[in-house]
Amino acid sequence: MATLNQLVSKKRKKKAHKVRLKALESCPYKRGVCIKVTTTKPKKPNSAIRKIAKVVLSNKRKVTVAIPGIGHSLQEHSAIIVRGGRANDLPGVRYKAVRGKLDFINYESFGRKNRRSKYGVKKG
Repeated sequence: MATLNQLVSKKRKKKAHKVRLKALESCPYKRGVCIKVTTTKPKKPNSAIRKIAKVVLSNKRKVTVAIPGIGHSLQEHSAIIVRGGRANDLPGVRYKAVRGKLDFINYESFGRKNRRSKYGVKKG
């Protein structure tokens, strides 16, 4: 704890906010083009085959993007919208693709009732 004399000479410093989504440049979304669509395995203890894409954003930055939902039709040169939000079990994946925008169509193989907005599914 600082004394009163110490606070008179030097004020308390504010803790700097750490920016984790540097590639978005303080924007909620960025447009990007897929350069590679592939799969990867999550870290322990999870086991699956997660779908990811390497994307070049409109500001020329290359990022790895998680593809949410069940099934997709993304391929090389597909245009997508990228948002923040990391994939918890995939190291280095800090962004997600937005379903239902541009070339990332929002079909899913089953009728989704909950969490529809995350996966771009219309009501009903």
